Amino acid sequence: MSTWTPTQRARNGDVEIAYDRLAGSDGMPLLLVMGLATSRFWWPTGLCEEFAAQGFAVARYDQRDAGESSRMPDVAGSNPFRALFAKKGDAYTAEDMVDDAVAVLDELGWPQAHVLGHSMGGVVAQRLALRHPDRVLSVVSSAALPSDVSGLRVARYLRVGLLARLARRTFPDGRDGDIEASLAVARGVASPAYPFDETAAREWIERAVDSGPRDTRAQSRQIGAQWHGPRLRDLHRPTLVLHGEADPILRVAAGRATAKAVSGARLVTMPGVGHDLPAELWPTVAREVGELARRASVV
Repeated sequence: MSTWTPTQRARNGDVEIAYDRLAGSDGMPLLLVMGLATSRFWWPTGLCEEFAAQGFAVARYDQRDAGESSRMPDVAGSNPFRALFAKKGDAYTAEDMVDDAVAVLDELGWPQAHVLGHSMGGVVAQRLALRHPDRVLSVVSSAALPSDVSGLRVARYLRVGLLARLARRTFPDGRDGDIEASLAVARGVASPAYPFDETAAREWIERAVDSGPRDTRAQSRQIGAQWHGPRLRDLHRPTLVLHGEADPILRVAAGRATAKAVSGARLVTMPGVGHDLPAELWPTVAREVGELARRASVV
C-alpha cells in the first residue's frame, strides 16, 4: 500500500499550509484541492494511486481553516448558509485562498501543475487558473460551482436538503464528535448507485480525525471569502468538468454552467454518483484526468 510523505509546510504570509506527497509517485505534477472545511485526507489513497499509475506526481494540501493548516481568527459568523449568500467576507479573500495553493507549488518546486479540485476545491482550482494562469497546465473541476457565481445566484444550483439535515444535527464534544460528524458527512455525500464502505470511511476518518465537518465558524470563513478576480469565461486552460448526476448538494446544472463558460471544456456527468468519487470509478476518473493532461502537453 502506498504511503504519504511526512507533513510539510508552505507559508503564505503568516498562514501555514500543510501538504504532503504520495510516496513513489513521479511524472506530471498534479495538485489536489479538497472541499469546504475538509482536510486533504479526504482524498482516497486508492484514487491517488490511480493517478500515479497515469503518470502523475501527486500532492495534496489542506486549505487554510482546514486539516493541519492554520486556523484563522473568529471574525466571521457561525452560519455557513448566511456566509454563502453574503456579499462580503470578513476573514480573508478568495484570492488569499488561491495564493495558498501557489505557496504549496513553490515549496514543491513545481513551476506549473495540473490542478484537480473537488467541491469548493474545484472553485479554487478554477480561480487558480484565472489568477495565476502561468502556474496551471490544466484544470479538473469536480462537483463544484462555477467560480464567479456568488450571493443569491448560488441558490439556483444548490440542493439544501442534505445541508439542512446536517446543520440540524448535534454531535458530542471532542474526538468522538469529530468522528461522528465526519461519518455523517461521508454517508450523506455518498453515491446512491454505489455501496458506501462504512468500514473504509471509519478507518481513514479515525486515522486522521478532523474537526472541519462540525466547525461552522471555519466553514463560514471559507465560504464567505469573496472573489474579485477575472470571470470564468477568461479561463483559457484545458479543462475537464466532472459532476455526479445524483449529487445531493449541487445540481448538475452547476457543472454544465462551468463547462459552458470555459471555451473547449469537456463535461463528464456520472449517473448514480453523489457528491463524492466512488471507488468503482477511480480508474475511469484517473484515466480522464490523465488524458486531459496529455492533451494539455501538446497544446
